[in-house]
Amino acid sequence: MTLPLIFTPELRAALDAGQPVVALESTIITHGMPYPQNLQTAQAVEAEVRASGAVPATIALMDGAIHIGLDPDLLERLAQTRDAMKVSRADLAMCLAKRATGATTVAATMICAHLAGIDVFATGGIGGVHRGAEDSFDISADLLELGATPVSVVAAGAKAILDIPKTLEVLETHGVPVIAYGQDDFPAFWSRSSGLPAPLRADSAAEIAASHLMRARLGLPGGQLIANPIPPEAEIAREEIVPVIEAALAEAKSQGIAAKAVTPFLLSRIFELTEGRSLDANIALVLNNARLGAQIAGEIARSKRR
Repeated sequence: MTLPLIFTPELRAALDAGQPVVALESTIITHGMPYPQNLQTAQAVEAEVRASGAVPATIALMDGAIHIGLDPDLLERLAQTRDAMKVSRADLAMCLAKRATGATTVAATMICAHLAGIDVFATGGIGGVHRGAEDSFDISADLLELGATPVSVVAAGAKAILDIPKTLEVLETHGVPVIAYGQDDFPAFWSRSSGLPAPLRADSAAEIAASHLMRARLGLPGGQLIANPIPPEAEIAREEIVPVIEAALAEAKSQGIAAKAVTPFLLSRIFELTEGRSLDANIALVLNNARLGAQIAGEIARSKRR
């Protein structure tokens, strides 16, 4: 059966030629920030991937198809869409069947990238175990996807609003390599350190690429999480951001905000409490992850040509 994939001509040619390609998610466009800043950020991330030697593949669901790469008109259309579905594994097929517009989360982007033959995906931060999950059972599908789909995901760790110790435990349970880039600490999105050690460390894109390819040789399922710390000049230090997060969490609890509404509320409130610094940091870390993702994709492509 033919897969419902539509490639831009540039991406089809790049994949056929074995050139490095980096997948990019689309929820940052539809759910991450307002227009036109969302469009400008998406364009900047794509430009960063190109400047680092790879071809960007922003992924979204539109008109019953998975678009691998968006031309300028489609990117503009997506950036102005107000009612896009936030798509994960559970609703990917339904979104396509309904011909709805869907923005891909980490989990959905991994699935679509793998279907398209893309090894590397760069994002901001992964979802994880929410605080209070022992009562709510609120655990992101991103973690299970990392254990199932063979894509290397570059992120600035897990979002700092999550229960990071439990997130690392679930990743370990599902056999996901968690590799800190250039340091021993596991980063926490806006901060370079979560205060927790990372299970693994790599100091070069070549090491990460070699691990990705070795996993394929061994037939191991699932991907890798590359935890790439935010650049020092852009970080909000842990001792500064933790009280802000705690205040936002307390407000969410007092207002009865739960389930899927929690993360958007917390990110919005943290933006307000940091006077916009959290969003500036978010953009900086996404660009940083795009650079590293392109380097890893380049190393994988060179190894496959040997």
